Amino acid sequence: MKRDILSILDLTEGELRDLLDEADRLKRMRKSAIPHLLLPGKTLAMIFEKSSTRTRISFEVGMAELGGSALFLNAQDMQIGRGEEIRDTARVASRYVSGVMIRAYRHDTITEFSRYSSVPVINGLSDLEHPCQILADIMTIREHFPRLEEVRLGWAGDGNNVCNSLILSTVLTGMEITVATPRGFEPPAKVIEMAKKRGGKVTLVRDPESAVRDAHVVATDTWVSMGTEKEREKRLEAFRGFTIDKRLMRMASPDAIFMHCLPAHRGQEVTDEVIEGPESVVFDEAENRLHAQKALLVSLMKDAE
Repeated sequence: MKRDILSILDLTEGELRDLLDEADRLKRMRKSAIPHLLLPGKTLAMIFEKSSTRTRISFEVGMAELGGSALFLNAQDMQIGRGEEIRDTARVASRYVSGVMIRAYRHDTITEFSRYSSVPVINGLSDLEHPCQILADIMTIREHFPRLEEVRLGWAGDGNNVCNSLILSTVLTGMEITVATPRGFEPPAKVIEMAKKRGGKVTLVRDPESAVRDAHVVATDTWVSMGTEKEREKRLEAFRGFTIDKRLMRMASPDAIFMHCLPAHRGQEVTDEVIEGPESVVFDEAENRLHAQKALLVSLMKDAE
């Protein structure tokens, strides 16, 4: 039966645990140079409305290492970029490929595509969520703190798509998250409500100090995401004082790690000293995109008709 992953909550707690276990296994196999051609003959279409580094490389390499292939498709070079309806593109693509990953500006684009696609659809990023990033984040956190239900995560920055998915993930992991944003940049109320309704542990605060105090994980993201460039000056002013620096890291737990999904803007959301420091796991986090997504691809495409 066809399965889509558009939100981190499209997984159950058990499915998330199984995916992370499989990602760990695939990571060990790769490091030991053990072939794992689990998707021979499978093809993944990768549709990009937004530019990408980690998403494109990790999915493309992942499919190759699993014995399949990946097609890079720039939306502007497709008929969808000239006005072809999403539902038509979805139905046509489904006749050619085994699965589709979409990196889109609007979450509705991915939702509509999945509605008409007969093959699995993966949200590679939207304005609402970034579930693939969160799979890698949880995998990285688990490598340092195996008991996820005991983890406190402090987010200081924009209440964006990554923040949204982290908030929703607390439903599955038992982690506690405290989010600090300037007024007007909070995560959507519907995301907070959904997480709390399903048992997620979420607290909203205004100052970054309250968010990171005693946290095991300190996380942030760019203040100016793709699509918000016109607000750049307004955002830089609003987020003044939210830079993750050594002072804030000292307020966290002594064994705290620093996470950032990248790309990072040193001197804005994080200092060079922190991102290059011993508490930073950002490049492990980036690497784990590959392993987590390979596990996801196998789970969705291995036995799909």
